[in-house]
Amino acid sequence: RAAELLGFLDLAALAHHPAAGLPFGMLKRVELARALASSPRLLLVDEPASGLNHEEVATLAKLLRAIRDSRGATVLLVEHHMGLVMQVSDKVVVLDFGRKIAEGSPADVQRNPDVIRAYLGTDERVGAEAR
Repeated sequence: RAAELLGFLDLAALAHHPAAGLPFGMLKRVELARALASSPRLLLVDEPASGLNHEEVATLAKLLRAIRDSRGATVLLVEHHMGLVMQVSDKVVVLDFGRKIAEGSPADVQRNPDVIRAYLGTDERVGAEAR
């Protein structure tokens, strides 16, 4: 089982290396392997893109989709990296200070005025200057 998971997460070549010496992006994949070892039906991942570079986030997105599609697990993703959220999610729930402000498909949520206001802000002066 461990060897299969290491292969799935592209870690097989590192099977005999101590995790403590691995780069940060690889450690994130080791954590996914640990979580998947119990064959969960629900996998909660909290801020997995934190500290990852662009290439590592792209790899993470592929892995999360593969977990969802081929392992039969529901992935509950808590994340501030909106690019990752929009790439891997079928449904998005947006919170603003603990209050739900939107729920729906990634495309719908991206267009939601409350989400835009909460995450991009508004500048009332811009509207006033345009008049």
